[in-house]
Amino acid sequence: MIRRRVVATGAVQGVGFRWSAAREAEQHSVSGWVRNRSDGTVEASLEGEEHAVCAVLAWFREGPPGARVDDLDVREDEPQGISGFVVQD
Repeated sequence: MIRRRVVATGAVQGVGFRWSAAREAEQHSVSGWVRNRSDGTVEASLEGEEHAVCAVLAWFREGPPGARVDDLDVREDEPQGISGFVVQD
């Protein structure tokens, strides 16, 4: 079990990024949350099996159609044993 904190920079707000990220996470049984930040980035916390989290991170590097991901900052975090995925306001 691993947990990663992710910040996506670029044209990532207003393109359905959060909802698409939630769908992708759920397809891979990854738990956590995703939210827009006031600086125009999207931040997420992803927790699950390593191969599943890596698959969602690969998706984050591209994002949904209409998004442009210029940079992806990924940091290790301590797993918390959470379940489910939440889109935060």
